[in-house]
Amino acid sequence: MKVLLLKDVYKLGRAGDVKKVADGYGRNFLLPQKLAVLATPGALKQTEKIRSQAEIRRTELNSELKDLAEQINGVTVVFAAKAGETGKLYGSITTQDVATAIQEKTRYEVKKQQIDMQPIRNLGEFTAHVRLTMDLVPEVKIIVHREGEVLEEADGAKAAAQPAPAQAEEPAQAAEATEA
Repeated sequence: MKVLLLKDVYKLGRAGDVKKVADGYGRNFLLPQKLAVLATPGALKQTEKIRSQAEIRRTELNSELKDLAEQINGVTVVFAAKAGETGKLYGSITTQDVATAIQEKTRYEVKKQQIDMQPIRNLGEFTAHVRLTMDLVPEVKIIVHREGEVLEEADGAKAAAQPAPAQAEEPAQAAEATEA
């Protein structure tokens, strides 16, 4: 089915584009949500009008959300989670968890659907993208550390602090091996 997009649709196209989509996607999602209309000859005549209106709407939205994007960009979100010895989490950090943490830091409501990331299931540092508009996609840094461990702000200090407990365990294991 060919449709003419009335609004920007993530991972499909911008307003005014003519796209070929699966029948079910068009009939059950795009048309009822008023995101697109069937690409009839009459509708195709309005393509330029739709594009110009969408461009105006897009620039207004981008100008409104620009300062918010600057505020969100570079935000570091820290999670303490229970994890096994291999660093695998018991559970996961989801988009909802990240959205809530961003909301607490910036006082702006971010929907979980706006966050582009897979659920985090390991300890470490990760990045996620927040889709405010098609053009404004700030990046957020996510740090997941083991519950009970002290996380230091300086990266060098944190890197130095984490191997230390592992080194302390190795001599103890070596001492047990020599006694046996």
